[in-house]
Amino acid sequence: MMLRRYRLDNNITFVFVPEIMSQAKVFVTRRLPTELQQLQEIADVEVWMERQPPPYEVLLAKTKEIDGLLCLLTDQIDRQLIEAATSIKVISQMAVGYDNIDILSATARRIPIGHTPGVLTDATADLTWALLMAAARRVVEADRFTRGGEWRTWEPDLLLGPNVTGATLGIVGFGRIGQAVARRAKGFETRIIYTSKHRCEPELEESLGVEFASFERLLQESDFVTIHTPLTADTHHLFSEPQFALMKQSAILINTARGTIVEPNALYQALSNGQIAGAAIDVTEPEPIPTDSPLLSLDNLIITPHIGSASRQTRKKMADMAIENLIAGLKGERLPYCVNPEVYQ
Repeated sequence: MMLRRYRLDNNITFVFVPEIMSQAKVFVTRRLPTELQQLQEIADVEVWMERQPPPYEVLLAKTKEIDGLLCLLTDQIDRQLIEAATSIKVISQMAVGYDNIDILSATARRIPIGHTPGVLTDATADLTWALLMAAARRVVEADRFTRGGEWRTWEPDLLLGPNVTGATLGIVGFGRIGQAVARRAKGFETRIIYTSKHRCEPELEESLGVEFASFERLLQESDFVTIHTPLTADTHHLFSEPQFALMKQSAILINTARGTIVEPNALYQALSNGQIAGAAIDVTEPEPIPTDSPLLSLDNLIITPHIGSASRQTRKKMADMAIENLIAGLKGERLPYCVNPEVYQ
Protein backbone atom coordinates (compact mmCIF):
# COMPACT_ATOMS: atom_id res chain seq x y z
CA MET A 1 0.00 0.00 0.00
CA MET A 2 1.10 3.58 -0.52
CA LEU A 3 -0.06 6.83 1.07
CA ARG A 4 -1.52 9.32 -1.39
CA ARG A 5 -2.66 12.92 -0.72
CA TYR A 6 -5.85 14.40 -2.18
CA ARG A 7 -7.20 17.98 -1.87
CA LEU A 8 -10.97 18.21 -1.49
CA ASP A 9 -12.70 21.57 -0.79
CA ASN A 10 -9.52 23.10 0.63
CA ASN A 11 -9.05 20.13 2.96
CA ILE A 12 -6.17 17.74 2.59
CA THR A 13 -7.07 14.08 2.95
CA PHE A 14 -4.62 11.19 3.16
CA VAL A 15 -5.77 7.76 1.99
CA PHE A 16 -4.10 4.41 1.45
CA VAL A 17 -4.38 3.07 -2.11
CA PRO A 18 -3.01 -0.07 -3.73
CA GLU A 19 0.44 0.37 -5.20
CA ILE A 20 0.80 -1.23 -8.62
CA MET A 21 4.39 -0.93 -9.77
CA SER A 22 6.53 -2.88 -12.19
CA GLN A 23 7.32 -5.45 -9.48
CA ALA A 24 4.03 -7.23 -10.26
CA LYS A 25 4.89 -10.41 -12.15
CA VAL A 26 2.83 -11.83 -15.00
CA PHE A 27 3.16 -15.01 -17.02
CA VAL A 28 1.57 -15.23 -20.47
CA THR A 29 1.35 -18.79 -21.75
CA ARG A 30 1.66 -17.97 -25.47
CA ARG A 31 2.52 -15.21 -27.90
CA LEU A 32 -0.45 -12.91 -28.38
CA PRO A 33 -1.62 -11.17 -31.58
CA THR A 34 -1.53 -7.71 -29.98
CA GLU A 35 0.80 -5.26 -28.26
CA LEU A 36 1.73 -5.80 -24.60
CA GLN A 37 2.84 -2.25 -23.88
CA GLN A 38 -0.07 -1.38 -21.57
CA LEU A 39 0.55 -4.49 -19.50
CA GLN A 40 4.31 -3.96 -19.44
CA GLU A 41 3.82 -0.50 -17.97
CA ILE A 42 2.58 -2.03 -14.69
CA ALA A 43 4.18 -5.47 -14.59
CA ASP A 44 7.19 -7.59 -15.43
CA VAL A 45 5.84 -9.77 -18.22
CA GLU A 46 7.19 -13.15 -19.24
CA VAL A 47 5.80 -14.71 -22.41
CA TRP A 48 6.11 -18.39 -23.30
CA MET A 49 7.42 -18.19 -26.87
CA GLU A 50 7.08 -21.80 -28.02
CA ARG A 51 4.32 -23.02 -30.37
CA GLN A 52 3.39 -25.75 -27.91
CA PRO A 53 1.83 -24.73 -24.56
CA PRO A 54 4.11 -24.79 -21.52
CA PRO A 55 4.29 -28.24 -19.90
CA TYR A 56 2.19 -28.55 -16.78
CA GLU A 57 5.31 -28.76 -14.56
CA VAL A 58 6.59 -25.48 -15.99
CA LEU A 59 3.21 -23.81 -15.57
CA LEU A 60 2.98 -25.06 -12.00
CA ALA A 61 6.42 -23.65 -11.18
CA LYS A 62 5.66 -20.30 -12.83
CA THR A 63 2.38 -19.77 -11.00
CA LYS A 64 4.11 -20.07 -7.63
CA GLU A 65 5.99 -16.85 -8.42
CA ILE A 66 3.49 -14.60 -10.18
CA ASP A 67 0.70 -12.13 -9.45
CA GLY A 68 -1.21 -12.63 -12.69
CA LEU A 69 -1.65 -15.39 -15.28
CA LEU A 70 -2.88 -14.99 -18.84
CA CYS A 71 -3.72 -18.45 -20.17
CA LEU A 72 -5.41 -20.32 -23.01
CA LEU A 73 -7.79 -23.27 -23.29
CA THR A 74 -4.79 -25.51 -23.82
CA ASP A 75 -3.50 -24.82 -20.29
CA GLN A 76 -4.61 -27.05 -17.42
CA ILE A 77 -5.49 -24.77 -14.52
CA ASP A 78 -6.52 -27.35 -11.93
CA ARG A 79 -6.91 -27.39 -8.16
CA GLN A 80 -3.28 -28.32 -7.54
CA LEU A 81 -2.03 -25.39 -9.58
CA ILE A 82 -4.46 -22.91 -8.05
CA GLU A 83 -3.61 -23.94 -4.50
CA ALA A 84 0.11 -23.68 -5.27
CA ALA A 85 -0.29 -20.16 -6.67
CA THR A 86 -0.17 -18.46 -3.28
CA SER A 87 0.53 -14.94 -4.58
CA ILE A 88 -1.71 -14.91 -7.65
CA LYS A 89 -4.35 -12.16 -7.81
CA VAL A 90 -6.02 -12.86 -11.14
CA ILE A 91 -6.29 -15.48 -13.87
CA SER A 92 -7.31 -14.16 -17.30
CA GLN A 93 -8.16 -16.57 -20.10
CA MET A 94 -8.08 -15.65 -23.78
CA ALA A 95 -11.20 -17.66 -24.63
CA VAL A 96 -14.93 -17.65 -24.10
CA GLY A 97 -14.96 -21.12 -22.55
CA TYR A 98 -13.17 -22.02 -19.34
CA ASP A 99 -13.69 -25.75 -18.83
CA ASN A 100 -9.90 -26.10 -18.44
CA ILE A 101 -10.02 -24.05 -15.21
CA ASP A 102 -11.15 -25.29 -11.80
CA ILE A 103 -13.52 -22.40 -11.15
CA LEU A 104 -14.63 -23.71 -7.74
CA SER A 105 -11.05 -23.84 -6.44
CA ALA A 106 -10.31 -20.37 -7.77
CA THR A 107 -13.47 -18.95 -6.24
CA ALA A 108 -12.68 -20.58 -2.88
CA ARG A 109 -9.38 -18.69 -2.94
CA ARG A 110 -11.19 -15.53 -4.10
CA ILE A 111 -9.23 -15.41 -7.35
CA PRO A 112 -11.26 -13.73 -10.12
CA ILE A 113 -11.26 -15.53 -13.47
CA GLY A 114 -11.54 -13.51 -16.65
CA HIS A 115 -12.65 -14.63 -20.12
CA THR A 116 -13.51 -13.04 -23.47
CA PRO A 117 -17.24 -13.44 -24.22
CA GLY A 118 -19.16 -12.12 -27.20
CA VAL A 119 -16.24 -11.14 -29.38
CA LEU A 120 -15.91 -14.35 -31.38
CA THR A 121 -19.60 -14.79 -32.24
CA ASP A 122 -19.41 -13.61 -35.84
CA ALA A 123 -16.09 -15.27 -36.63
CA THR A 124 -17.33 -18.64 -35.38
CA ALA A 125 -20.66 -18.30 -37.18
CA ASP A 126 -18.76 -17.46 -40.38
CA LEU A 127 -16.58 -20.56 -40.02
CA THR A 128 -19.67 -22.68 -39.36
CA TRP A 129 -21.05 -21.65 -42.71
CA ALA A 130 -17.68 -22.10 -44.41
CA LEU A 131 -17.54 -25.69 -43.12
CA LEU A 132 -21.18 -26.35 -43.96
CA MET A 133 -20.74 -25.15 -47.54
CA ALA A 134 -17.43 -26.95 -47.97
CA ALA A 135 -18.92 -30.22 -46.72
CA ALA A 136 -22.10 -29.88 -48.80
CA ARG A 137 -20.24 -29.10 -52.03
CA ARG A 138 -17.33 -31.44 -51.19
CA VAL A 139 -14.79 -28.64 -51.69
CA VAL A 140 -11.90 -30.35 -49.90
CA GLU A 141 -12.46 -33.62 -51.77
CA ALA A 142 -12.61 -31.71 -55.05
CA ASP A 143 -9.35 -29.93 -54.28
CA ARG A 144 -7.58 -33.23 -53.53
CA PHE A 145 -9.12 -34.74 -56.66
CA THR A 146 -7.78 -31.92 -58.82
CA ARG A 147 -4.32 -31.81 -57.25
CA GLY A 148 -4.07 -35.59 -57.65
CA GLY A 149 -4.42 -35.29 -61.42
CA GLU A 150 -7.82 -36.99 -61.48
CA TRP A 151 -9.68 -34.18 -63.31
CA ARG A 152 -9.91 -35.49 -66.86
CA THR A 153 -13.18 -34.02 -68.11
CA TRP A 154 -16.56 -32.65 -67.00
CA GLU A 155 -18.62 -35.55 -65.63
CA PRO A 156 -22.37 -35.42 -64.88
CA ASP A 157 -22.10 -37.42 -61.65
CA LEU A 158 -18.77 -36.15 -60.32
CA LEU A 159 -18.59 -35.11 -56.64
CA LEU A 160 -22.29 -34.55 -56.20
CA GLY A 161 -23.55 -33.04 -52.95
CA PRO A 162 -26.82 -31.77 -51.48
CA ASN A 163 -28.47 -28.40 -52.03
CA VAL A 164 -28.04 -25.90 -49.23
CA THR A 165 -30.77 -23.56 -50.45
CA GLY A 166 -34.13 -24.80 -49.23
CA ALA A 167 -32.65 -27.37 -46.84
CA THR A 168 -33.59 -27.86 -43.19
CA LEU A 169 -30.93 -26.59 -40.79
CA GLY A 170 -30.93 -27.88 -37.21
CA ILE A 171 -29.11 -25.74 -34.64
CA VAL A 172 -28.20 -27.43 -31.34
CA GLY A 173 -27.66 -24.67 -28.77
CA PHE A 174 -29.17 -21.26 -29.46
CA GLY A 175 -27.00 -18.71 -27.70
CA ARG A 176 -25.15 -15.88 -29.42
CA ILE A 177 -23.38 -18.10 -31.97
CA GLY A 178 -26.39 -20.26 -32.73
CA GLN A 179 -28.48 -17.16 -33.38
CA ALA A 180 -25.75 -15.67 -35.59
CA VAL A 181 -25.74 -18.89 -37.64
CA ALA A 182 -29.52 -18.61 -37.99
CA ARG A 183 -29.27 -15.02 -39.24
CA ARG A 184 -26.87 -16.14 -41.96
CA ALA A 185 -29.15 -19.04 -42.91
CA LYS A 186 -32.00 -16.74 -43.90
CA GLY A 187 -30.17 -15.85 -47.10
CA PHE A 188 -30.33 -19.49 -48.18
CA GLU A 189 -34.09 -19.73 -47.67
CA THR A 190 -33.56 -22.59 -45.26
CA ARG A 191 -36.06 -23.95 -42.80
CA ILE A 192 -34.43 -23.45 -39.39
CA ILE A 193 -35.23 -25.53 -36.33
CA TYR A 194 -33.37 -25.27 -33.06
CA THR A 195 -33.13 -26.94 -29.70
CA SER A 196 -31.74 -25.38 -26.56
CA LYS A 197 -31.89 -25.64 -22.79
CA HIS A 198 -34.15 -22.60 -22.74
CA ARG A 199 -36.62 -21.68 -25.45
CA CYS A 200 -36.35 -18.18 -26.89
CA GLU A 201 -39.02 -15.52 -26.66
CA PRO A 202 -41.65 -15.73 -29.43
CA GLU A 203 -40.56 -12.33 -30.76
CA LEU A 204 -36.98 -13.57 -31.29
CA GLU A 205 -38.17 -16.78 -32.93
CA GLU A 206 -40.32 -14.77 -35.31
CA SER A 207 -37.59 -12.27 -36.18
CA LEU A 208 -35.08 -15.04 -36.92
CA GLY A 209 -37.60 -17.28 -38.62
CA VAL A 210 -36.83 -20.27 -36.42
CA GLU A 211 -38.87 -23.06 -34.88
CA PHE A 212 -38.21 -24.75 -31.53
CA ALA A 213 -38.01 -28.56 -31.59
CA SER A 214 -37.01 -31.43 -29.35
CA PHE A 215 -33.47 -32.74 -29.81
CA GLU A 216 -34.76 -36.02 -31.23
CA ARG A 217 -37.05 -34.33 -33.74
CA LEU A 218 -34.29 -31.99 -34.83
CA LEU A 219 -32.00 -34.92 -35.57
CA GLN A 220 -34.70 -36.71 -37.55
CA GLU A 221 -35.69 -33.76 -39.73
CA SER A 222 -32.47 -31.83 -40.36
CA ASP A 223 -30.37 -31.97 -43.52
CA PHE A 224 -27.58 -30.13 -41.70
CA VAL A 225 -27.02 -30.28 -37.94
CA THR A 226 -24.70 -27.70 -36.40
CA ILE A 227 -23.54 -27.74 -32.77
CA HIS A 228 -23.29 -24.55 -30.68
CA THR A 229 -24.01 -25.74 -27.16
CA PRO A 230 -21.48 -25.28 -24.33
CA LEU A 231 -19.63 -28.28 -22.94
CA THR A 232 -21.24 -29.44 -19.70
CA ALA A 233 -21.79 -32.76 -17.96
CA ASP A 234 -25.07 -33.02 -19.89
CA THR A 235 -23.55 -32.31 -23.31
CA HIS A 236 -20.45 -34.50 -22.98
CA HIS A 237 -20.79 -37.05 -25.81
CA LEU A 238 -24.21 -35.66 -26.60
CA PHE A 239 -23.69 -37.09 -30.08
CA SER A 240 -23.04 -40.82 -30.02
CA GLU A 241 -24.46 -43.95 -31.65
CA PRO A 242 -28.14 -43.40 -30.68
CA GLN A 243 -28.11 -39.83 -31.99
CA PHE A 244 -26.44 -40.72 -35.30
CA ALA A 245 -29.01 -43.50 -35.74
CA LEU A 246 -31.78 -40.85 -35.66
CA MET A 247 -30.22 -38.66 -38.34
CA LYS A 248 -30.92 -38.84 -42.06
CA GLN A 249 -28.42 -40.83 -44.12
CA SER A 250 -28.02 -37.70 -46.25
CA ALA A 251 -27.35 -35.46 -43.21
CA ILE A 252 -24.15 -33.52 -42.57
CA LEU A 253 -22.90 -32.68 -39.06
CA ILE A 254 -21.00 -29.47 -38.25
CA ASN A 255 -19.20 -28.93 -34.94
CA THR A 256 -17.50 -25.65 -34.03
CA ALA A 257 -18.28 -25.89 -30.30
CA ARG A 258 -16.27 -28.44 -28.28
CA GLY A 259 -14.76 -31.71 -29.46
CA THR A 260 -15.98 -33.82 -26.57
CA ILE A 261 -19.62 -33.10 -27.42
CA VAL A 262 -19.18 -35.69 -30.21
CA GLU A 263 -17.98 -39.18 -29.36
CA PRO A 264 -15.18 -39.79 -31.92
CA ASN A 265 -15.57 -43.54 -32.34
CA ALA A 266 -19.30 -43.17 -32.94
CA LEU A 267 -18.61 -40.41 -35.47
CA TYR A 268 -16.15 -42.65 -37.31
CA GLN A 269 -18.65 -45.50 -37.46
CA ALA A 270 -21.47 -43.22 -38.64
CA LEU A 271 -19.34 -41.76 -41.43
CA SER A 272 -17.64 -44.97 -42.54
CA ASN A 273 -20.89 -46.98 -42.54
CA GLY A 274 -22.89 -44.36 -44.41
CA GLN A 275 -25.17 -43.70 -41.45
CA ILE A 276 -24.70 -39.99 -42.19
CA ALA A 277 -23.30 -38.48 -45.37
CA GLY A 278 -20.59 -36.25 -43.99
CA ALA A 279 -19.23 -34.02 -41.26
CA ALA A 280 -17.04 -30.97 -40.82
CA ILE A 281 -15.47 -30.30 -37.43
CA ASP A 282 -13.26 -27.55 -36.06
CA VAL A 283 -12.80 -29.28 -32.69
CA THR A 284 -11.82 -32.83 -31.76
CA GLU A 285 -11.44 -35.21 -28.84
CA PRO A 286 -8.64 -34.99 -27.91
CA GLU A 287 -7.02 -31.85 -29.28
CA PRO A 288 -4.96 -31.94 -31.36
CA ILE A 289 -6.35 -35.02 -33.06
CA PRO A 290 -3.87 -37.96 -32.88
CA THR A 291 -2.06 -38.60 -36.14
CA ASP A 292 -3.20 -42.24 -36.06
CA SER A 293 -6.89 -41.40 -35.58
CA PRO A 294 -9.09 -43.37 -37.98
CA LEU A 295 -11.07 -40.17 -38.58
CA LEU A 296 -8.16 -38.87 -40.65
CA SER A 297 -8.71 -41.64 -43.18
CA LEU A 298 -12.22 -40.50 -44.11
CA ASP A 299 -12.89 -38.56 -47.30
CA ASN A 300 -16.33 -37.43 -46.10
CA LEU A 301 -14.92 -35.60 -43.06
CA ILE A 302 -13.35 -32.12 -42.98
CA ILE A 303 -11.20 -31.30 -39.93
CA THR A 304 -9.81 -27.84 -39.17
CA PRO A 305 -7.46 -27.05 -36.24
CA HIS A 306 -9.79 -25.11 -33.89
CA ILE A 307 -9.82 -21.91 -35.96
CA GLY A 308 -13.36 -20.77 -35.12
CA SER A 309 -12.17 -17.38 -33.86
CA ALA A 310 -9.18 -17.11 -36.20
CA SER A 311 -9.82 -13.82 -37.91
CA ARG A 312 -7.14 -11.19 -37.29
CA GLN A 313 -9.60 -8.71 -35.84
CA THR A 314 -11.26 -11.25 -33.55
CA ARG A 315 -8.07 -12.73 -32.12
CA LYS A 316 -6.64 -9.26 -31.45
CA LYS A 317 -9.84 -8.23 -29.67
CA MET A 318 -9.74 -11.41 -27.58
CA ALA A 319 -6.14 -10.74 -26.58
CA ASP A 320 -6.95 -7.11 -25.72
CA MET A 321 -9.90 -8.20 -23.55
CA ALA A 322 -7.73 -10.76 -21.76
CA ILE A 323 -5.13 -8.07 -21.05
CA GLU A 324 -7.86 -5.71 -19.86
CA ASN A 325 -9.05 -8.36 -17.39
CA LEU A 326 -5.50 -9.02 -16.23
CA ILE A 327 -4.69 -5.36 -15.61
CA ALA A 328 -7.92 -4.85 -13.66
CA GLY A 329 -7.13 -7.84 -11.46
CA LEU A 330 -3.59 -6.66 -10.77
CA LYS A 331 -4.96 -3.27 -9.73
CA GLY A 332 -7.50 -4.86 -7.40
CA GLU A 333 -10.36 -3.68 -9.58
CA ARG A 334 -13.38 -5.66 -10.73
CA LEU A 335 -12.74 -7.64 -13.90
CA PRO A 336 -14.84 -6.30 -16.80
CA TYR A 337 -15.46 -9.85 -18.09
CA CYS A 338 -15.56 -12.06 -15.02
CA VAL A 339 -16.54 -15.74 -14.86
CA ASN A 340 -16.98 -15.85 -11.06
CA PRO A 341 -18.25 -12.45 -9.86
CA GLU A 342 -19.14 -13.99 -6.50
CA VAL A 343 -15.51 -13.40 -5.47
CA TYR A 344 -16.47 -9.73 -5.07
CA GLN A 345 -19.31 -10.36 -2.65
